[in-house]
Amino acid sequence: MIDVSAFNEALGIMFSSVGSWGWIVPGLIVGLVFSAIPGISITMAMAIVLPMSLYMDFFSAIVFLTSVYTGAGFGGSVPAILMNIPGSPSSFATTFDGYAMSQKGEHNEALGYALFASTLCGIAGYVLLLLVIEPLADIVLRIGPVEMFAVAIWGMMLLGSLGSTYISRGLLAAALGILLGTVGMNTAGFTRGTLGLPVLLDGIAPIPAMIGLLAASQLLSLASRDYIIEAEGSREVSLRKILKGCWGTLKYPGVLLRGSIIGIIIGAVPGVGSSIGNLIAYAETKRTAKDSATFGKGNPKGVIAAESAVASGEGGSMATMLALGIPGGGATAILIAAFMMHNIVPGPSFIETQKPMVYAIILNNIVQAIVLLAVGIGFIYVASNIMKVRTRYVLPAILVIATLGTFAVTGEAAGPITLFVFALLGYALNRYQYPVSAVVVGILLGRMLETEFLRSYQLSGGNPLYVLERPGAMAIFAVMFISLGMTAWGKRKQNRAEAAEALALRQIQEETRAAHTTPSKG
Repeated sequence: MIDVSAFNEALGIMFSSVGSWGWIVPGLIVGLVFSAIPGISITMAMAIVLPMSLYMDFFSAIVFLTSVYTGAGFGGSVPAILMNIPGSPSSFATTFDGYAMSQKGEHNEALGYALFASTLCGIAGYVLLLLVIEPLADIVLRIGPVEMFAVAIWGMMLLGSLGSTYISRGLLAAALGILLGTVGMNTAGFTRGTLGLPVLLDGIAPIPAMIGLLAASQLLSLASRDYIIEAEGSREVSLRKILKGCWGTLKYPGVLLRGSIIGIIIGAVPGVGSSIGNLIAYAETKRTAKDSATFGKGNPKGVIAAESAVASGEGGSMATMLALGIPGGGATAILIAAFMMHNIVPGPSFIETQKPMVYAIILNNIVQAIVLLAVGIGFIYVASNIMKVRTRYVLPAILVIATLGTFAVTGEAAGPITLFVFALLGYALNRYQYPVSAVVVGILLGRMLETEFLRSYQLSGGNPLYVLERPGAMAIFAVMFISLGMTAWGKRKQNRAEAAEALALRQIQEETRAAHTTPSKG
């Protein structure tokens, strides 16, 4: 729990370093702008501004870099909602319902939902971090490859939520994604599918592949239109509607809570990241919703679930970094570098000896999440004006930016080439009604699934009963099987209700037809 004396000292640090607060807004703007550009990841944005922090005092440097981190967590959802192109992998699930809302002229509300969910769950994640940072570190240390394998299996269960009209095509698309995700050299030293190209030894770069798969079909479909949204009246940018979306988020407390819990847990696991957390949160929200059939067609709960997991995942990732000195992902690895540039090493000794500073950093993150609401509304208002620009100007600009972004990710021509190859693959998949989303999930999870399985196999000596010695893994598998059982039961009830409704409708139609065909007497 909270050390009251250290908490009071943290407040003193906060108020004695008021000048550091001036770095919050610039940091948020940098994070929002960079993450909204397809291909420019949170890690890259923070790496670009890292040298600036060397000339600041320690607290100001951390305030600036964590502000970039906070802003980038939301920025990727803007192109995801407006154009169906996620700015970063963590915004992938936001496209499912966010873009559908945008096409119905509800882009203002969708962006409002995403922003307020990001703000509320960012605050919730850091408040929880403040309370449980020390015990959470002990839990994270107990997570091994078996638990990670269980999380990967749980992620693969998402593919049932991302399938197409044809189940067989959904399964084939998922299998293709997993196959592509395992290209390269694995931890056992075996090389697969590299075609003799050294650049593929580390596997297919996921960000260029994802942008190619998702952006290609979208750009091709938009090329036939004059504007992203056809109806002129639906292209307006309305502050009132954005605020309406923000306020509407409060109607779904259960979705916010579920997304926050999943985001914090998944975010705290090193190497997993929010790109998995938002998918799991989306799938669980869809599974438990009574209106699950409307997901993917513009249901606000889909947007809220995805963004709540991304925002709260930041708190989980920060917990691992501060408590253990282990980066939860690329962005927190940059933060560790910033710590070391100021001769400070995060970890158990840092918490023990400088607990007031730890609390001050967390409190500052809460302030950032609050400020994000105001800065985010301004950013949304400006970015949404892209809806008023003709596609003949927008599409070439996006293609150039995406190409440059993929080059920046890989640092060589392999990035743009991967983008082009997967653009063609994405077009072919859409042309023959194969779900692109299933391929993307397969690519994201394929390498993790194989790596953690091999590690689990090595630890257990090939004994499948080893899982019984890992209560964490057993708990994850139990939740997964219960979830599958409840989903199957819910679908069965839904099918019965739909069949009964169809039978009743048919009977009414037959009775009506009979009444019209019966000759009147007299």
